[in-house]
Amino acid sequence: MEDVVVDLRKALRERLAIIDDEESRRDEPAHMASLQAISERIDKLQAALPRPIDPRLAHYLQRRSYDKALEFLEQL
Repeated sequence: MEDVVVDLRKALRERLAIIDDEESRRDEPAHMASLQAISERIDKLQAALPRPIDPRLAHYLQRRSYDKALEFLEQL
């Protein structure tokens, strides 16, 4: 379980880095591809989380409130 949580934290941070990368946004197709790839990775990691998932975390992930999900995971 710990590895999945650590990997999910990393993926959520990576997503934020991609969003904040001004230079990346200049090449919109590549930027969107990067966002798509990290979103797919987050979805896979979410599916790999051991059950039951804390209801708050499940809510954040289902609603794609990734900033809140990261904040929650960093408190663990």
